[in-house]
Amino acid sequence: MVELVWDGKYNAEGKRVAPLRVALPFQTVETVNESAQQRQMTLDLFSAGRDAEWRNRLIWGDKKYVLPSLLPEFAGKVDLIYIDPPFATGANFSFSSQVSDEDFIKQPSIIEQKAYRDTWGKGLDSYAQWFYETAQFLHELLSDTGSIYVHCDWRINGIIKFVLDEVFGSSNALNQIIWKRVYSHSDAKRFGIVDDNILFYSKSENYIFNKQYKGHAESYIKSHYGQVDENGRRFRLVTLSGAGPGPSRIFGERGEIAPPKGRHWAWSQERIDDALASGKIVFASTGQPNIKQYLDETEGTVIHTLWDDVEPVNPISSEIVGYPTQKPEALLERIIRASSNDDALILDCFCGSGTTAAVAERLNRRWITCDLGRFAIHTARKRLLGVEGVRPFVVQNLGKYERQVWQKAEFGERAEQITQRYRHFILDLYHAEPVEGYVWLHGKKGGRMVHVGTVDAPIVRADVSNIAADFRRSIGTGKNAPKVAGVDVLGWDFALDMNETVKEEAQASGIDVRFIRIPREILESKAVEQGDIRFFELAALSTNITINKRDVRIELTDFMIPPDDVPEEVIKAVSHWSEWIDYWAVDFNYRDDTFHNEWQSYRSRKDRSLQLSVNNHYDQPGTYTVLVKVIDILGNDTTKAVTVEVR
Repeated sequence: MVELVWDGKYNAEGKRVAPLRVALPFQTVETVNESAQQRQMTLDLFSAGRDAEWRNRLIWGDKKYVLPSLLPEFAGKVDLIYIDPPFATGANFSFSSQVSDEDFIKQPSIIEQKAYRDTWGKGLDSYAQWFYETAQFLHELLSDTGSIYVHCDWRINGIIKFVLDEVFGSSNALNQIIWKRVYSHSDAKRFGIVDDNILFYSKSENYIFNKQYKGHAESYIKSHYGQVDENGRRFRLVTLSGAGPGPSRIFGERGEIAPPKGRHWAWSQERIDDALASGKIVFASTGQPNIKQYLDETEGTVIHTLWDDVEPVNPISSEIVGYPTQKPEALLERIIRASSNDDALILDCFCGSGTTAAVAERLNRRWITCDLGRFAIHTARKRLLGVEGVRPFVVQNLGKYERQVWQKAEFGERAEQITQRYRHFILDLYHAEPVEGYVWLHGKKGGRMVHVGTVDAPIVRADVSNIAADFRRSIGTGKNAPKVAGVDVLGWDFALDMNETVKEEAQASGIDVRFIRIPREILESKAVEQGDIRFFELAALSTNITINKRDVRIELTDFMIPPDDVPEEVIKAVSHWSEWIDYWAVDFNYRDDTFHNEWQSYRSRKDRSLQLSVNNHYDQPGTYTVLVKVIDILGNDTTKAVTVEVR
């Protein structure tokens, strides 16, 4: 077999470079659309040591970590994979958003740009290695009866096919499907490109395939179904005989009729009797019986490899969500119906706008989908909530476990050495200088002191108390003494309500505390090397709670986000604070575990309105924690916890 070799496939010793295989535990950060009864059932099963009911999964993370982390649970269990990997354009990671009546294109985040650079940084060589590693994991995840569809274009079709032949075997290459995605395309010096390719492979020869049909063309209907009965139904006459000899049959009053020479009657005597009674058999002038084949009883024309009947997502489509590479639901519906059955498990590791998950949900399939982009996950979540009767699903990430792997690989094995190197690394990226002699203060910048949070724990109230105590000890103590009564607290995650209550407590003691999120891009060396790291202050959310016996009303009263990453024209378009909010949800009984989305309001392309308050009735008196989650127009989330007591 001919082998495709590229730079990076083999190392200096001539051995194939294996993909990174680190299986990390997933963290469920949100459960969506789960009722209180379902939530309690899940808790009961967990406490009894039994498996909880299946939940579909929406995962935010890099597939190089997500796919190997899926293997322990799902190796050989995925029934169908559809992927639409990035083509040779950075536009794959951009999306369109709205503020008031102003549309703007949100450019790829630094981590998405880095993913693009890793994929295409060395041209086709780096793309081939990137896809080769992906294909190996997908092959392991696929069941023996499963299949994979890879969506690509003419520029990378050849490379992808070579890789799939090597990983899945050329004997398992089933089809190259041509999807006519546009009607015309004007190119001055070449033929207009109007199609995409979809490569269809199986894992073995024993794969699931359900033949698909489409409606007959109008010209075919007119030429083949020209007769109409008294009820207006179109039909044609089809011979009742088939090839090969057979006996005579009785045709009612006409008596026994022999089939034409060398042929047989295709129907049994019983079926012929039923058809005569219903008038479905018509006799020709020669006396030979024919069958009335009604147009509305045919399945249509068998679908082949040229798909020219699936419309692309146009600007006025009800499906459109603002992704330039969004695929139509009809395309995924055809694929899912053809290569999976009810309750099958579908995987898409390039989630994008969430088309695969939305269609799988509608067709009663189980699904797992992931994406590198935070906004892709947010878009998919909203889209899934718009599916009628959507089942509960979870939002997951790899969180601190991914960061722990990075820290160990980056800074060594010894704990003390790791901690010091890690802090200096973060301080350098934050453009702060390290300071010595303190426990909770690690650097200074612009006269303010700086604290660097650990990779595996959120910043909590006790941390801020210790930071404040350390700060007070630092006043007037030499060259490292602060010049401003302020501390920048850098963290990967923050406990609830940090930006309101805890910040106010610190200010009451005379210290201005700013909470700064350490960006995930720090984990990517190329983003660091190119100076692409940006730190952002947490957004601030204000609410008003009204309690009347067991009825509670939660109202959003203000929301502010740091404008660093928002285009100037968008900032000017904002006339009310609520326009920064794209989505918000409430967990009325937060239990210090996972955020359970029990209610939500969000903007869509068709409806830009947003409900700013919600009422909830508690069946039992008691003290409850209400957790509010807001997601802004850039896909970032802010949470606020409020304690309510109902009688």
